[in-house]
Amino acid sequence: MKPVVQLGTLAAIFWLFLFSPWTSGWMNFWGQMVSFTGILAGSALLIDWRRLDPIYGFQPNHALIGVVSAVVLYLIFFLGDLGSSAILAFAGSQVENIYASKAQASPLLIGGLLLVWIGPAEEIFWRGFIQRRLGERFGVWKGYLLGCLIYGGVHLWALNFMLFMAALVAGLFWGAMFIKYGSVWPGIISHALWDVAIFVIWPID
Repeated sequence: MKPVVQLGTLAAIFWLFLFSPWTSGWMNFWGQMVSFTGILAGSALLIDWRRLDPIYGFQPNHALIGVVSAVVLYLIFFLGDLGSSAILAFAGSQVENIYASKAQASPLLIGGLLLVWIGPAEEIFWRGFIQRRLGERFGVWKGYLLGCLIYGGVHLWALNFMLFMAALVAGLFWGAMFIKYGSVWPGIISHALWDVAIFVIWPID
């Protein structure tokens, strides 16, 4: 549990700098995101390098699963945005705030970083390391729920309810995929494609 506590604490500090209203303007969001996710994913791989095979085995069907699941998750968020906008008066402005970081880099650069670095690195860390190790310690389903709460919780620094809910729903979705398929690959593909779709190609703001 010590590595989980250490890297989980580090992730919380990183997400504080990324999202809190007191620190988010200090540096370029995308530069920080690349650095922070790289440190977390790299540390996770280094710690677990002797036992990566079970969850890093790639199967051809993982590609299709990743694509289809990205489409399904996008539709969930699209419908969720419609519903929340009709019910919550603050939803629209909070969703706009989530997209504010788009002004800090070109769409092409943002899309490339999300696709080949940030999305994959997040899955390696949050599902391949945090959820996996919590599952080994507390059982699969308790580990799943704890991992999702931590993943959603680090986004609370933004003081943005819509961002917290987005992270929680996405974490539950990708965490369930990790349990079902026993591999990080479906989640990596799903996360990367979903990021690009919802943040660059078809944003819901």
